[in-house]
Amino acid sequence: MRKKVIAGNWKMNYDLNQSIAFITHLKEEVIKKERNCNIIICPNYVALSEAKKIIKDSPVKLGAQNIYFEDSGAFTGETSADMIKSAGCEYVILGHSERRTIFKESDELINKKIKQALKHDLKPIFCVGETLEERENNITTEVVKKQFEIGLGEISAEQMTNIIIAYEPVWAIGTGKNATPEQAQEVHAYIRNLLTFEYGFQIAENTIIQYGGSVKPENAKDLLSQPDIDGALVGGACLKVESFIGIIESC
Repeated sequence: MRKKVIAGNWKMNYDLNQSIAFITHLKEEVIKKERNCNIIICPNYVALSEAKKIIKDSPVKLGAQNIYFEDSGAFTGETSADMIKSAGCEYVILGHSERRTIFKESDELINKKIKQALKHDLKPIFCVGETLEERENNITTEVVKKQFEIGLGEISAEQMTNIIIAYEPVWAIGTGKNATPEQAQEVHAYIRNLLTFEYGFQIAENTIIQYGGSVKPENAKDLLSQPDIDGALVGGACLKVESFIGIIESC
């Protein structure tokens, strides 16, 4: 049975001191009792090393929000897979809608990043999802299929065992709008069918597919009760310890 995975994407929030205070508080709350899910936090780059020290001896795992697809070189402002790994990361978010829309990352570029992450033994959280216009035009499945096929191009079944997929409807991120549990489940089931077709039943059944789109303690339980929703990629609600714990407890 797939174990739920709750990941917090801090985006560009909290300086180093704020991050230390937050992670310390979160660890205190997490270790109070056994948790029925895996927990990942993805702070900003400047906090990664300190985060790793704080979460030691706790069930919390560490991820980064992005990497570049080259090992090293003259790429001002970029961060390599080895760099985030040396800071203690096990996971990295790739293909997030904000990277796609604001920074114009293509499916082909995201594929390069996924390959780079896997090459350095990092586990990608690979994001897919449609915009409001695409949903209203009834092309959600076409959009998700294209992102899936190109983003996972030349990825083997063995490599797929180290990838988490996150379905994030762009129209439900930071807008206050929510996909209903039924809408989310429909796309999650579609993604699992894509996995079955591409990699076989066993890989599809074992792949974690998270939902990301204005997940809050108030709606987490209904979303996580759906058969193909295996956790949450949390944005704004992960920036308060109480709300993030509330989502974790929904598992």
